[in-house]
Formats: sequence, structure tokens, C-alpha cells
Amino acid sequence: MPNIKSAKKRVLVAEMRRQRNVAAKSKMKTQLKKFDAALASGDKEAAAAELAASVSILDKTAGKGVIHKNAADRKKSRLYRDFNAM
Repeated sequence: MPNIKSAKKRVLVAEMRRQRNVAAKSKMKTQLKKFDAALASGDKEAAAAELAASVSILDKTAGKGVIHKNAADRKKSRLYRDFNAM
């Protein structure tokens, strides 16, 4: 454990940010699973709704810096590819 006050604060802030990042990633993964389930069910309208929600969450996650912008774009591209192949 650090002795310097600023180092102690960095430890606390880093832990808060880590928890926030974990929550954001979990939310993103859950939404992607919902899209996959809608895709597997064959319901085009439900899949379209989940696609829009997934794209929104990917953009928000990338905007917060939890994942890289290119990673979000790659994931969105794959979502659209799978949706269009339906």
C-alpha cells in the first residue's frame, strides 16, 4: 500500500475506474448476446431492434474509452454482416 497521499488516491481512483469499465464491458457483452439470441430466433424485427441497441452501446463504450474505437467499428461491422445475411 502506498504511503504518499497522491499515490493512495491513484489506487482508489484506479479501482473505481476499473469497476466502471468492468460494468460497461459486461453491459456491452450482455447486449451482444441479446442480439445473437434475436438473430438465432429468426425474428427480423426483433433482431433489427437489438442491432440498433447494440450499435448504440458499442458507440457509448468506445466513447468512454473502455474499448478502442476500431474494436467497436469491427464489432458493428460483424453485427451488420450477420444481420444482412439473415
